Amino acid sequence: MTSLSGDNDNGGSAAEPQTLMCARCGTTAGAPQPLWICSVENGARHYFCDTCARQNLRAIESRLDSAWW
Repeated sequence: MTSLSGDNDNGGSAAEPQTLMCARCGTTAGAPQPLWICSVENGARHYFCDTCARQNLRAIESRLDSAWW
């Protein structure tokens, strides 16, 4: 699972417990983490843990339009 349940534009129940899973390494977290990255790819949200995000920061930034940096 790489997205939060109820994670869509129509809203969702905030009271439901959420589990995040890193789309790269599979690390899980019981709630949104401040250092994790959320990426929207082909309309789907993918979450990456802080370790994977740091290891792949250059690749992540290279995909951004120059207006972002």
